[in-house]
Amino acid sequence: MTTKNNALTFQTGEAVVYPSHGVGLITGVEEQEIAGFKLKLLVITFDSGKLTVRIPLAKAKSSGLRKLSEPAVVKEAIEILSGKARAKRGMWNRRAADFQERMGTGQLTAIAEVLRDLNRGPQEEASYSERQIFESALDLMIKEVAAVNQITDPEARKLIEQSLASAPRPSKSADNEAAA
Repeated sequence: MTTKNNALTFQTGEAVVYPSHGVGLITGVEEQEIAGFKLKLLVITFDSGKLTVRIPLAKAKSSGLRKLSEPAVVKEAIEILSGKARAKRGMWNRRAADFQERMGTGQLTAIAEVLRDLNRGPQEEASYSERQIFESALDLMIKEVAAVNQITDPEARKLIEQSLASAPRPSKSADNEAAA
């Protein structure tokens, strides 16, 4: 079944990205009555059926639901990973909120920027919340890169980790200056 919504066309069987859950598969369109209103709902499953989400068709676009990124966007996101991290100053809670907001857009390039900016070597040295944000962004990116490039999740992880490993590392003196 093909469904149109604000110039977006979704089809049953199509892989899509939902910002808070990552890559899912549209398994159908249902009509349900909720609070006296008949609504058409997109049914999307994530992680091979472990999670099912129903999104009102009228709210699909505003919820951030989108088609998979084009291969050129995936290439750009991979290139972002090997760039120089933007040094952020200020309170961690503000930086964390900024990272979460960028990830919430669901845009692959924004997620890549979060990974790049949190990539400072071994994650064991990072705080718990920093690791959580990093791992969440990494998981979202792995799923979409794998789906677009038609490779396995481990292959996508390796590709992402190689790009992160090739990024320039901040010097110890720069870390000491930032801490001062």
